[in-house]
Amino acid sequence: MAPKLFGIEHILYLIVSTTVASATLLLAKKYCKTDRQIKVFFKCFAALSLVVVVASRFAQALCFGGPRWYMLIPDSFCAMTTLVLSLAVLLGKKDNPVLHFAWLLGLFGGISTAVYATFLGQNPSFFFPPTILGLLHHSLSATLVVALLMFRQIDITYKKWYYTLFGFTCYLTVGAFMMATFGMSDAFHIAEPLIPGTKLTAWVMGPMYAVGYALVLWGVEIFKKRKARKCNTQKGDNV
Repeated sequence: MAPKLFGIEHILYLIVSTTVASATLLLAKKYCKTDRQIKVFFKCFAALSLVVVVASRFAQALCFGGPRWYMLIPDSFCAMTTLVLSLAVLLGKKDNPVLHFAWLLGLFGGISTAVYATFLGQNPSFFFPPTILGLLHHSLSATLVVALLMFRQIDITYKKWYYTLFGFTCYLTVGAFMMATFGMSDAFHIAEPLIPGTKLTAWVMGPMYAVGYALVLWGVEIFKKRKARKCNTQKGDNV
Protein backbone atom coordinates (compact mmCIF):
# COMPACT_ATOMS: atom_id res chain seq x y z
CA MET A 1 0.00 0.00 0.00
CA ALA A 2 1.30 3.43 -0.94
CA PRO A 3 2.06 5.88 1.89
CA LYS A 4 -0.77 8.27 2.70
CA LEU A 5 -0.98 11.91 3.63
CA PHE A 6 -0.75 12.00 7.44
CA GLY A 7 -0.14 8.27 7.46
CA ILE A 8 2.35 6.77 9.90
CA GLU A 9 5.34 7.28 7.58
CA HIS A 10 4.42 10.89 6.90
CA ILE A 11 3.85 11.72 10.57
CA LEU A 12 7.14 10.10 11.57
CA TYR A 13 8.93 12.05 8.87
CA LEU A 14 7.46 15.34 10.13
CA ILE A 15 8.48 14.54 13.70
CA VAL A 16 12.02 13.46 12.81
CA SER A 17 12.67 16.27 10.31
CA THR A 18 11.34 18.94 12.69
CA THR A 19 13.48 17.56 15.52
CA VAL A 20 16.63 17.43 13.38
CA ALA A 21 16.02 20.91 11.96
CA SER A 22 15.44 22.39 15.43
CA ALA A 23 18.53 20.71 16.85
CA THR A 24 20.63 21.93 13.91
CA LEU A 25 19.48 25.51 14.36
CA LEU A 26 20.02 25.44 18.13
CA LEU A 27 23.52 24.00 17.77
CA ALA A 28 24.37 26.55 15.08
CA LYS A 29 23.13 29.38 17.30
CA LYS A 30 25.19 28.07 20.21
CA TYR A 31 28.48 27.39 18.44
CA CYS A 32 28.56 29.76 15.44
CA LYS A 33 29.69 33.01 17.01
CA THR A 34 32.13 34.58 14.56
CA ASP A 35 31.38 35.78 11.02
CA ARG A 36 33.60 33.05 9.64
CA GLN A 37 31.81 30.30 11.56
CA ILE A 38 28.43 31.61 10.44
CA LYS A 39 29.61 31.78 6.83
CA VAL A 40 30.89 28.18 6.94
CA PHE A 41 27.61 26.99 8.44
CA PHE A 42 25.55 28.61 5.68
CA LYS A 43 27.82 27.43 2.89
CA CYS A 44 27.64 23.84 4.16
CA PHE A 45 23.88 23.96 4.67
CA ALA A 46 23.27 25.53 1.26
CA ALA A 47 25.54 22.94 -0.38
CA LEU A 48 23.54 20.13 1.25
CA SER A 49 20.29 21.72 0.10
CA LEU A 50 21.65 22.06 -3.43
CA VAL A 51 22.75 18.42 -3.57
CA VAL A 52 19.34 17.22 -2.38
CA VAL A 53 17.32 19.32 -4.83
CA VAL A 54 19.57 18.32 -7.75
CA ALA A 55 19.21 14.66 -6.71
CA SER A 56 15.44 15.22 -6.57
CA ARG A 57 15.46 16.50 -10.16
CA PHE A 58 17.47 13.49 -11.34
CA ALA A 59 14.95 11.25 -9.57
CA GLN A 60 12.11 13.02 -11.37
CA ALA A 61 13.92 12.57 -14.67
CA LEU A 62 14.77 8.88 -14.24
CA CYS A 63 12.12 7.23 -12.07
CA PHE A 64 8.95 7.73 -14.12
CA GLY A 65 9.65 5.81 -17.33
CA GLY A 66 12.62 8.02 -18.15
CA PRO A 67 15.04 9.28 -18.93
CA ARG A 68 13.28 12.61 -19.41
CA TRP A 69 16.24 14.96 -19.17
CA TYR A 70 14.13 18.11 -19.43
CA MET A 71 12.84 17.27 -15.94
CA LEU A 72 16.23 18.33 -14.60
CA ILE A 73 14.87 21.85 -14.95
CA PRO A 74 12.73 22.57 -11.86
CA ASP A 75 9.08 22.79 -12.94
CA SER A 76 7.54 24.00 -9.67
CA PHE A 77 7.81 27.04 -7.43
CA CYS A 78 9.18 25.00 -4.53
CA ALA A 79 11.87 23.10 -6.45
CA MET A 80 13.03 26.24 -8.22
CA THR A 81 13.06 28.16 -4.93
CA THR A 82 15.17 25.52 -3.18
CA LEU A 83 17.64 25.69 -6.08
CA VAL A 84 17.65 29.50 -6.14
CA LEU A 85 18.02 29.84 -2.36
CA SER A 86 20.89 27.36 -2.27
CA LEU A 87 22.77 29.12 -5.06
CA ALA A 88 22.05 32.56 -3.59
CA VAL A 89 23.60 31.56 -0.27
CA LEU A 90 26.52 29.70 -1.85
CA LEU A 91 27.43 32.34 -4.42
CA GLY A 92 25.92 35.56 -3.08
CA LYS A 93 26.63 37.89 -0.24
CA LYS A 94 24.64 38.56 2.91
CA ASP A 95 21.24 40.17 2.21
CA ASN A 96 21.64 39.81 -1.56
CA PRO A 97 18.64 40.66 -3.81
CA VAL A 98 17.81 37.04 -4.67
CA LEU A 99 17.10 36.24 -1.02
CA HIS A 100 14.44 38.94 -0.93
CA PHE A 101 12.21 37.29 -3.51
CA ALA A 102 12.89 33.70 -2.48
CA TRP A 103 12.79 33.69 1.33
CA LEU A 104 9.01 33.70 1.84
CA LEU A 105 8.41 31.20 -0.96
CA GLY A 106 11.05 28.94 0.58
CA LEU A 107 9.59 29.24 4.06
CA PHE A 108 5.89 28.95 3.27
CA GLY A 109 6.28 26.56 0.35
CA GLY A 110 8.70 24.33 2.22
CA ILE A 111 6.57 24.00 5.34
CA SER A 112 3.18 23.76 3.62
CA THR A 113 4.31 21.15 1.09
CA ALA A 114 6.10 19.00 3.67
CA VAL A 115 2.96 19.05 5.83
CA TYR A 116 0.49 18.66 2.95
CA ALA A 117 2.55 16.45 0.64
CA THR A 118 0.06 15.48 -2.05
CA PHE A 119 2.71 13.43 -3.93
CA LEU A 120 3.12 10.72 -1.27
CA GLY A 121 1.06 8.11 -3.10
CA GLN A 122 3.23 7.91 -6.20
CA ASN A 123 4.89 4.63 -5.15
CA PRO A 124 4.38 1.83 -2.56
CA SER A 125 7.64 2.82 -0.87
CA PHE A 126 7.93 5.97 1.23
CA PHE A 127 11.63 5.95 0.30
CA PHE A 128 10.92 6.03 -3.43
CA PRO A 129 13.57 8.62 -4.50
CA PRO A 130 11.17 11.26 -5.89
CA THR A 131 9.07 11.00 -2.71
CA ILE A 132 11.72 11.18 0.00
CA LEU A 133 13.96 13.62 -1.88
CA GLY A 134 10.97 15.86 -2.55
CA LEU A 135 10.14 15.94 1.15
CA LEU A 136 13.76 16.56 2.10
CA HIS A 137 14.35 19.49 -0.23
CA HIS A 138 11.19 21.21 1.02
CA SER A 139 12.29 20.74 4.63
CA LEU A 140 15.81 21.98 3.92
CA SER A 141 14.47 25.04 2.09
CA ALA A 142 12.30 26.06 5.04
CA THR A 143 15.10 25.40 7.54
CA LEU A 144 17.56 27.45 5.49
CA VAL A 145 15.20 30.43 5.51
CA VAL A 146 14.71 30.16 9.27
CA ALA A 147 18.50 30.14 9.68
CA LEU A 148 18.83 33.21 7.44
CA LEU A 149 16.33 35.08 9.58
CA MET A 150 17.79 33.81 12.84
CA PHE A 151 21.32 34.95 11.95
CA ARG A 152 20.04 38.18 10.35
CA GLN A 153 21.47 37.35 6.96
CA ILE A 154 18.52 39.12 5.34
CA ASP A 155 16.96 42.45 6.27
CA ILE A 156 13.29 42.23 5.34
CA THR A 157 12.06 45.60 4.11
CA TYR A 158 9.28 46.96 1.92
CA LYS A 159 11.90 49.00 0.02
CA LYS A 160 12.92 45.83 -1.83
CA TRP A 161 9.43 44.51 -2.62
CA TYR A 162 10.07 44.69 -6.38
CA TYR A 163 12.57 41.83 -6.20
CA THR A 164 9.62 39.55 -5.55
CA LEU A 165 7.85 40.75 -8.68
CA PHE A 166 11.00 40.19 -10.73
CA GLY A 167 11.52 36.70 -9.31
CA PHE A 168 7.90 35.65 -9.87
CA THR A 169 8.12 36.86 -13.48
CA CYS A 170 11.28 34.81 -14.02
CA TYR A 171 9.55 31.70 -12.64
CA LEU A 172 6.59 32.12 -14.99
CA THR A 173 8.95 32.66 -17.91
CA VAL A 174 10.64 29.33 -17.21
CA GLY A 175 7.21 27.72 -16.86
CA ALA A 176 6.02 29.14 -20.18
CA PHE A 177 9.22 27.87 -21.84
CA MET A 178 8.67 24.35 -20.45
CA MET A 179 5.05 24.35 -21.58
CA ALA A 180 5.91 25.49 -25.10
CA THR A 181 9.02 23.32 -25.52
CA PHE A 182 8.20 20.12 -23.64
CA GLY A 183 4.40 20.20 -23.47
CA MET A 184 4.38 20.34 -19.67
CA SER A 185 0.92 21.76 -18.94
CA ASP A 186 1.51 21.65 -15.18
CA ALA A 187 4.78 23.63 -15.23
CA PHE A 188 4.65 26.21 -12.44
CA HIS A 189 0.89 25.63 -12.35
CA ILE A 190 0.31 28.16 -15.12
CA ALA A 191 -2.36 26.06 -16.82
CA GLU A 192 -3.12 23.43 -14.18
CA PRO A 193 -3.95 24.05 -10.49
CA LEU A 194 -1.66 23.17 -7.62
CA ILE A 195 -4.40 20.97 -6.13
CA PRO A 196 -6.66 19.18 -8.64
CA GLY A 197 -10.24 20.37 -8.56
CA THR A 198 -9.35 23.83 -7.27
CA LYS A 199 -8.63 27.15 -9.00
CA LEU A 200 -5.14 27.45 -7.52
CA THR A 201 -3.24 28.21 -10.71
CA ALA A 202 -0.30 30.63 -10.77
CA TRP A 203 -2.69 33.40 -11.79
CA VAL A 204 -4.66 32.92 -8.57
CA MET A 205 -1.74 32.12 -6.29
CA GLY A 206 0.27 35.10 -7.55
CA PRO A 207 -2.15 37.77 -6.27
CA MET A 208 -2.69 35.78 -3.07
CA TYR A 209 1.06 35.66 -2.51
CA ALA A 210 1.39 39.38 -3.24
CA VAL A 211 -1.24 40.21 -0.60
CA GLY A 212 0.37 37.84 1.91
CA TYR A 213 3.81 39.30 1.23
CA ALA A 214 2.48 42.84 1.67
CA LEU A 215 0.97 41.88 5.04
CA VAL A 216 4.28 40.33 6.13
CA LEU A 217 6.18 43.49 5.15
CA TRP A 218 3.62 45.63 6.97
CA GLY A 219 4.00 43.52 10.11
CA VAL A 220 7.79 43.67 9.93
CA GLU A 221 7.78 47.45 9.57
CA ILE A 222 5.47 47.83 12.59
CA PHE A 223 7.78 45.58 14.61
CA LYS A 224 10.86 47.58 13.57
CA LYS A 225 9.24 50.90 14.50
CA ARG A 226 8.12 49.66 17.91
CA LYS A 227 11.57 48.21 18.58
CA ALA A 228 13.21 51.51 17.56
CA ARG A 229 10.86 53.51 19.85
CA LYS A 230 11.60 51.13 22.72
CA CYS A 231 15.37 51.51 22.21
CA ASN A 232 15.07 55.30 22.07
CA THR A 233 12.99 55.32 25.26
CA GLN A 234 15.55 53.18 27.08
CA LYS A 235 18.39 55.45 25.94
CA GLY A 236 16.46 58.49 27.20
CA ASP A 237 15.93 56.88 30.59
CA ASN A 238 19.66 56.18 30.90
CA VAL A 239 20.69 59.78 30.22
